[in-house]
Amino acid sequence: MPRANLDKDPAEVAAMFDAVAAKYDVTNDILALGQTRRWRSEVRKALELEPGQLVLDIAAGTGTSTAAFTATGAKVIAADFSLGMLEVGKDRNPTIPFVAADALALPFPDSTFDRITISFGLRNVADRMVALKEFLRVTKPGGLVVICEFSHPTFTPLRKVYTEYLMAALPVLSDRVSSNPDAYRYLAESIRAWPTQRELATDIAEAGWHGVRWRNFTGGIVSIHRAVAPKD
Repeated sequence: MPRANLDKDPAEVAAMFDAVAAKYDVTNDILALGQTRRWRSEVRKALELEPGQLVLDIAAGTGTSTAAFTATGAKVIAADFSLGMLEVGKDRNPTIPFVAADALALPFPDSTFDRITISFGLRNVADRMVALKEFLRVTKPGGLVVICEFSHPTFTPLRKVYTEYLMAALPVLSDRVSSNPDAYRYLAESIRAWPTQRELATDIAEAGWHGVRWRNFTGGIVSIHRAVAPKD
């Protein structure tokens, strides 16, 4: 299924991320009200990393999540389509291998990785079904994919407050803390247009992954989906 029509082509999206790279992590922490560390921790748990495993962190940005994964002894490659993000990441984390990569055509052979993960990046891919199939292609049989993404609150009053925050408060706040507020207006729109937890799970299964499960965090504002690459 195509990305929501938000009048941005992939080159425009990449340029937006290039522009916010230097302050991206700090701005995200502020806009997410300090919850990003918890969400990253839950992703790390879901990956069940072991020393020596090879992991691909897609849409890794500046490598904040990647650095936490390497602490487990796993070998992690950080991939992103924003050259600006990669430059900042390399400066901050010189021991981590950073690779410029398009999620729709990953530059890796079949069955390369034990684990694949993407956090808050699948929304910005032009065709998520193509990306999900590409993730499967480069994952070893029995390997895991873990997807962390903004989602839809399950409690109606929270959903209303959250939507109002996204469309009203977030742009105002981003004007004050971000070097490129338009990027965060785009992100707010893309979050609102994103499929529900169940709809995303259906997409993951249709892409060929097995045993799809998800957990909600912060009342469903974020969900973490996990699935297994088939062994046959």
